Amino acid sequence: MKLDVNIYNNLKAIRNRLGMSQQELANIAGVTRQSIGAVEAGQCAPSVTISLRLAKALGCQVEDLFWLTEEELPQIEAILAGSIPNLQRSQVSLARIGDRWIAYPLLGRDAFRIEMIPSDGEVVAVSHPIVGSGVSASGSGVGASPVGVDGFPSISKLPLASTVARNEPHPPGEAQSQIGTNKVLVRLLDDIDKLHNTVVIAGCTPVLSLLAKATERWHPQLRVHYRFAHSKAALRSLCRSEVHIAGMHLYDPQTGEHNIPFVREALTDKSAVLITLGLWEEGLLVPPGNPMGVKTVSDLVEFGATVVTHELGSGNRMLLERKLQEEGVPLEAVKRFDHIVHNHEDVALSIVSGVANAGISTASIAATFGLGFIPLHSARYDLVILKEYLEEAPVQEFLNILGHQLVRSQLEILGGYDISKTGEVVANI
Repeated sequence: MKLDVNIYNNLKAIRNRLGMSQQELANIAGVTRQSIGAVEAGQCAPSVTISLRLAKALGCQVEDLFWLTEEELPQIEAILAGSIPNLQRSQVSLARIGDRWIAYPLLGRDAFRIEMIPSDGEVVAVSHPIVGSGVSASGSGVGASPVGVDGFPSISKLPLASTVARNEPHPPGEAQSQIGTNKVLVRLLDDIDKLHNTVVIAGCTPVLSLLAKATERWHPQLRVHYRFAHSKAALRSLCRSEVHIAGMHLYDPQTGEHNIPFVREALTDKSAVLITLGLWEEGLLVPPGNPMGVKTVSDLVEFGATVVTHELGSGNRMLLERKLQEEGVPLEAVKRFDHIVHNHEDVALSIVSGVANAGISTASIAATFGLGFIPLHSARYDLVILKEYLEEAPVQEFLNILGHQLVRSQLEILGGYDISKTGEVVANI
């Protein structure tokens, strides 16, 4: 409801949501019922004292009750990271990278994304039948457990959950993103102090979204903006100063090193540090039970398997091409090799839905979707940070969370990760 030419209010909506009458609110805030009605009707603007009383009575901030009209909201100049069809009225996320603001278009997957959620606990025992386990709640059947207190089988005799689980062209728009050329004016819809306290990470592992959620849980004032990008695209974003941190898992067969040669080549005039997130098992995802009996990538051709792959520049695409080359299989021999997906989830869903028979991803993704997994390579996933950003508070808060035991537990639960070196500096460039 409009109060005057500059201020709007949300008083009535919040009061109704709490099931509070005008008189009840007036009694708590120490004003008359008529005053409450006048504010809600837009006939007057309350004083600072009354505004504070109303916010306290309703258990919210003054900013939740009253705000300036659209014309009065502050505006800032930012650099657009990417391209969008219609600049005017386009939604963006904002972050401070170095000495300038970067605007990230909220389009497609960047606007609608289902992210990995941190676990609140881990199942270590079951009291009901598991398909294929031969365990029953009553204690009968193969591997039956004796019943304990309140009908729950004795914890020491229950099957462990882990035991049961075992029975190069740029993407569209990227070429147009040249830092310093696409300036936009952005009207702020949030407190600029919150925007300042943002760390931006580009990478392809879903674990980054999990870490983002976990970091925000333990640092409520910190925003972690996770942008999905394959390894080379993430590195390019870092070089353009569009992100604080780039996640990578690229392997150079000539040197036998992960990530370092690629970073050295890309960062010709900047210094960076590489911090290990962990080692993960990369390989072929196949349907449950591996019905085709695939053992190597050459079997994909022999059995006429339909394969999905990532775009050029991704670590998974490079792994598949390298393994095919090692086994003397031409790329064009692989059926549907032109079927491109853009993330690990899409690889798994393509196999679950029957669109494809195989695709490259990680052991943790296979376990999450209940798929078969054929290991091909143990890759190191590193976080690359420009040294000029290392002392910034948002970056420090995110990096500090890597050593938190609860974060390490999240990675252990996923499986397929070696976290013994998580948080270690592996290179200074």
